[in-house]
Amino acid sequence: MKTTSKTTYQIPIGPIHPALKEPVSFTFEIDGERIVNVDVHLGFVHRSIEWAGTKRNLVQLLYLAERICGICSYCHPMALALAVERASSIQVPDRAEYLRVIHAELERIGSHILWAGVAAHEIGFDSVLFLTWQIRETVLDLTEYLTGNRITKGITMIGGVRRDITPEMVPRIHETLQFLKSQMEKLHHVMLDDTTIQLRCRDCGVLTKEDALSLCAVGPTTRASGVRKDVRLDQPYFAFGDLDFDYITPDLLTSEVRGDVYDRIVVRLLEIKQSVDLIEQCLDRMPAGDIVAEPKITALLAALKKVTGEGIGRMEAPRGEVFHYVKLTGSDFPYYWKVRAPTYNNILPWVPMLLGQQIADIPIIAASIDPCMSCTNRVTIVHKSQPSMVDGEQLHRLSIEKTRRLLR
Repeated sequence: MKTTSKTTYQIPIGPIHPALKEPVSFTFEIDGERIVNVDVHLGFVHRSIEWAGTKRNLVQLLYLAERICGICSYCHPMALALAVERASSIQVPDRAEYLRVIHAELERIGSHILWAGVAAHEIGFDSVLFLTWQIRETVLDLTEYLTGNRITKGITMIGGVRRDITPEMVPRIHETLQFLKSQMEKLHHVMLDDTTIQLRCRDCGVLTKEDALSLCAVGPTTRASGVRKDVRLDQPYFAFGDLDFDYITPDLLTSEVRGDVYDRIVVRLLEIKQSVDLIEQCLDRMPAGDIVAEPKITALLAALKKVTGEGIGRMEAPRGEVFHYVKLTGSDFPYYWKVRAPTYNNILPWVPMLLGQQIADIPIIAASIDPCMSCTNRVTIVHKSQPSMVDGEQLHRLSIEKTRRLLR
């Protein structure tokens, strides 16, 4: 009898690996150099932030939310502030809404430039990494000038923002924006016109529009596949509803959508230009007035202590939609706080991106969604007596039971 030997073998990558910036584990089944199956394992970074948040008042919670992710240290507390404002019916002053847009778009610029450098590093193009670091440094300098901090800004407040932009600050902002415009032309040429980058990234890690929709991908990852989805446009918040802009998809530059790594580069670079334009619009249209609904924190906390209700905050973070849910029950502390970071949505799309690709493509494909494990991982309690897998019907039943527990 003729026997055939198995032609595939497994390669584990992670949770600690030079190509991975944060702990995540992959198990690849390889046939020669080609990936035929992939399994992703999370759970290596859990800090119990959501639980710790229920032991702090809502102003203290803002600073904890800021530390969910260093790159999205503005989007997380702002999404939380949106949730609290909706639960308590706080009306944010118009000027504060424009200031919030400026800080959010500055964070998007810094995040996308950082990603461009990391992506170039993953394919061995370190000269681009150094270029992006130089450009991003000016963004951080401007952030420090406007907020007093470079990473954790400390500017978010429920009902507005903590610092205003004075007329004396505006010339410095315009100067930085002009510098970014000039440097982005250089970065566009270096990244998009380079033959090596095209050879490494074209038709690599393809995510079709159908897969992006069915797997609920978000942010630049889904827009690079041709899905017109952006919370800023779909459900406008802050002053985004007053500004002129549209969805960024790769066909705006390339006249086609392939959904590959190259298209994800295109989308992020175009979004940097868009963010510069949005900041300029805000500076031109920003009204005068207050920057916070209640300037006295003690009075704010006293009012929030009486609130009973639920709120949801959705924002288009640099990586995609960030979602915060909060339940208030008339006490000093929130009863419940739940966070869903955009990387959570973009984990499953990794699988179709990686299938059929070469081993050498793993680093750039993994990096192409701009993953953040620290803001994705959540604690999971598994009881040995229960099955480790649940179907849709069981998941629906468990969700109803949990909702009923929270409403008691």
